[in-house]
Amino acid sequence: MSGVGSPESVVKGFAGTRVVIVASSWHTEVMDGLIAGATRVIAEAGLTAELHRVPGTFELPIAALAAATSGADAVVALGVVIRGGTPHFDFVCNAATDGLTRVALDTGIPIGFGVLTCDNEDQALDRAGLPQSSEDKGAEAAAAAMNTATVLQQIRNA
Repeated sequence: MSGVGSPESVVKGFAGTRVVIVASSWHTEVMDGLIAGATRVIAEAGLTAELHRVPGTFELPIAALAAATSGADAVVALGVVIRGGTPHFDFVCNAATDGLTRVALDTGIPIGFGVLTCDNEDQALDRAGLPQSSEDKGAEAAAAAMNTATVLQQIRNA
C-alpha cells in the first residue's frame, strides 16, 4: 500500500497564509473526496481554502501558475487520470507532473501534488479520502504544500 510510512500531516503556523486549490472536473466522486480532504486540512490550519476548478488534469499547471503568481503562499493541485486503452494517459500524466514541477521551481511557491494516476476507478476511489477509502491524497497534498511553505519561509528568513 502506498500510504504506508507517510508522514504525519499536522500543519501549524499559517495565520494569514493564502492557500489555493486548483482542481480538475473529471471523475466527480473522486474529485469531491480529494477536495474535501484538502479543504479539511486547510480549515484545520485555521485558513479558508480558495478553490478554482479547471476542465481536466492537463489544465492544472496553468491554473497553478496563475495562483502562484497572484499571491498564493501554497497551491494544492488535485486531479485524477485513469488509464485507458491509448497513450493519452501517459501524455496527460507527464504533462501535469512536469508542468506542476516547473511552476513550483519557476515561482518558488510549493505545489501540493494531489494528482492520482490510477489504472482503474477503484484505485482512484481508494485514494480519494472517501468514507470507504484507505487513503486521503487530497489531505496529504494540502499538508505537503503548507508544510513546505513553512520550511521555505524558515530557509528564506534564516
